[in-house]
Amino acid sequence: MEGLYVVLALVALVVITIAKGVRIVPQGSKHIVQRLGKYHKTLPPGMNVVIPYIDQVSYKVTTKDIVLDIPSQEVITQDNATIIANAVAYINIVSPEKAVYGVEDYTLAIQNLVQTALRSIVGEMSLDAALSSRDLIKAKLKEGISDDIADWGINLKTVEIQDINPSPTMQKAMEEQAAAERQRRATVTRAEGEKQAAILEADGRLEASKRDAKAQVVLADASREAIERVSAAIGDKEMPVMYLLGERYISALSELSQSDNAKNVILPADLPQAVKGLLNR
Repeated sequence: MEGLYVVLALVALVVITIAKGVRIVPQGSKHIVQRLGKYHKTLPPGMNVVIPYIDQVSYKVTTKDIVLDIPSQEVITQDNATIIANAVAYINIVSPEKAVYGVEDYTLAIQNLVQTALRSIVGEMSLDAALSSRDLIKAKLKEGISDDIADWGINLKTVEIQDINPSPTMQKAMEEQAAAERQRRATVTRAEGEKQAAILEADGRLEASKRDAKAQVVLADASREAIERVSAAIGDKEMPVMYLLGERYISALSELSQSDNAKNVILPADLPQAVKGLLNR
């Protein structure tokens, strides 16, 4: 019985040893093997053989694209405005041994690099430029950190700006500024309209005055011509004037008689004498 136990123990040890010597690496991954605490080799996908008890798989690294979410942070622009920005980075590990031995935590390191570069880039831009230049910021971010993470065996495929917005305080100030600007434009438009209306009204009054003056001139010329014709016809210097004044006098009395307030209209018995009275004769 004791011999059987020994045989079974030896068989179990052989099975365990073989199991430790064979490593199956799934597709999309690579395993880092250390031999006696020192980097030995990188196992590719598939079945690999290592020396049991001496070689150890210390790290399992994915070779798929990794999406890193860059936390939001407050960034100060060149004109001292505060904006909140965050990003997302797409990376791919091309040298797993550099990624695990070149930096303590490549995920945290890349996040800090992107945040630092983002603060530096936006800090050189005005608020308006930062809010409208996502593609420019993206290009500068990629250019600024690609070389740094390449030393860790990591390739930066792209980096995208997810959100870049003014801080709540700055957004409120911008809204108030926009409202004030709209109010100013409305006031200017209203004042301009009132100005144009006043100009048009004044032009209308001026035109009316000119026309009234022209009408008076026309009436005066007509009266002068009428007097000349009557004088030529009658041959008396006084009679034409009396004739015209009498005509207008009678016309005025006629209009007065047609008025709603008129009760009685008394015509003078001696019309020529009345007209002479108008002439102070």
